[in-house]
Amino acid sequence: MTVINKKVVPPHAIRTIEGLRDTGYEFNTAMADIIDNSIAANASKINVTIEMDFMGDINIFIADNGIGMNEQGIEAAMTYGSPKRENQKSLGKFGLGLKTASTAFCRSLTVTTRDSGDSQIYKARWDLDHVAEADDWELLLLDPIKQEIDMLDDISNNGSGTIVTWEKVDRLLKDYQDPSGTYARRALEKIVDNLKEHVAMVYQRFLDPRFVEAPDVNIKINNELIEPWDPFCTDETNTEVVAEELQEVEFEDGTQTEFSIKAYVLPRKEEFSSDEMRKNAKLSNDLQGFYIYRENRLIHYGNWLGMYTNEPHGTLLRVEFSFEYLMDEAFNVDIKKSNISLSTELYNWLREQFLPAPRRAANERYRKGQKKSVQKASKGAHDTSNKGIGNREKDLKMSDLEVNEDTNDVQVTNKKGKVRIKLPILKPAKAGELYVSPVDSIEDGLLWEPALIDTKHAVTINTNHSYYRKVYIPNLNSSVIVQGMDSLLWALSEAELGTISEDTKHHLKELRYEVSRILRRLVEDLPEPELDNHEEY
Repeated sequence: MTVINKKVVPPHAIRTIEGLRDTGYEFNTAMADIIDNSIAANASKINVTIEMDFMGDINIFIADNGIGMNEQGIEAAMTYGSPKRENQKSLGKFGLGLKTASTAFCRSLTVTTRDSGDSQIYKARWDLDHVAEADDWELLLLDPIKQEIDMLDDISNNGSGTIVTWEKVDRLLKDYQDPSGTYARRALEKIVDNLKEHVAMVYQRFLDPRFVEAPDVNIKINNELIEPWDPFCTDETNTEVVAEELQEVEFEDGTQTEFSIKAYVLPRKEEFSSDEMRKNAKLSNDLQGFYIYRENRLIHYGNWLGMYTNEPHGTLLRVEFSFEYLMDEAFNVDIKKSNISLSTELYNWLREQFLPAPRRAANERYRKGQKKSVQKASKGAHDTSNKGIGNREKDLKMSDLEVNEDTNDVQVTNKKGKVRIKLPILKPAKAGELYVSPVDSIEDGLLWEPALIDTKHAVTINTNHSYYRKVYIPNLNSSVIVQGMDSLLWALSEAELGTISEDTKHHLKELRYEVSRILRRLVEDLPEPELDNHEEY
């Protein structure tokens, strides 16, 4: 290839800036990008103020007492694709976060700053409307106003620091008929509350003075000091660490690093040592899975990175995964530092070697509580079935059963003749429960089994079978559906007793076993039931 000439082709200013507004930032993620810059500047105090004026206009200020910037520093920081930081551990990564995160929600981004070696305050602004008018990359250099000087002096004690200001905020709230009215203000309050929770989680290690590996940082949002939120409930005595690894990594160029991974199984709701601990745990289907930390900053949480779907039985399992900046490329950390993807080798190691044991432990603990919940939920659910079958049993029964008290077996007399079989002989668990009885388990994991309850032809149903959990439980409020399913299982049991013989008794049990096995497989992909009204996990 022959190069005839070279020409620098700069990007079109306003089209580029407007395009970068749509990089997919959510508000919490965007705010975290600005806070990252403050932490990278060694700030120990960060104050976030989000306010709405009487016209409904929103202004946002992020002030810190970090090292600040001189004139060259602020121009570099405001450059799209700013120079790479000397400290590669910095939470800022691509030199785009300040600009793209801010303009994702506002049309005017201002930075006001003062460093420790210069008493002068520098101020620069990207105003998208001005860029459009000038049709060029014109950064406005301005004099600070009194509000900014006072804010900077207050947080820095007249020392170094920086203020990031968002004005012309046009993408935070939807359009309200009354932009400053009650509904708009309530919506903004909800956004602020969500941000507080997000900051408490993402910067937990910086906010918690007990975590010595990260510098201490105080963050206030609208004058409220943010307390750290620990997703692993490490202060709860009943939290279990069920697996942990420290893995060394060596890259092709000889660079060596390591990552750590630790799996926690949280207590079931009734196992927490206090109501406060239980409430603070925030047990939720959306908060299970990996919690991935880059340089002690949470960058991803709340799922299994495509390995598994989030289901209630995984609610108690949270996995801490920590790595340093040297593994950025291996984890493909994105521009927003909110997503990662794993190499095939690491993905397979996690899924096939590390996670199986923690998943079994979490599942076992969950099932113990779920078993109680299912029992509670199913209480009384089969009453209509018992009544309906009782009204027709005499007309429908196909055999006579006689109990041998000495051998505890049952002689069945039907149209095929007589045969002796083992059959559960039960007392009613409660008054009226004579024909359909939910039980904790049945041998060989069967879904149902013929039984005798107080001399009545009955069926027991295994509430621990996944078909009962996933099909019965979601429909317990519909007596018609429950009665229909109960009637089917009672009919199968009665038909078995009415046709059983010495030659077929083993085959009929095998049939129940195979049907139970097939049903278990068929419902594998059905969601686990939400037991909010009953659950005690």
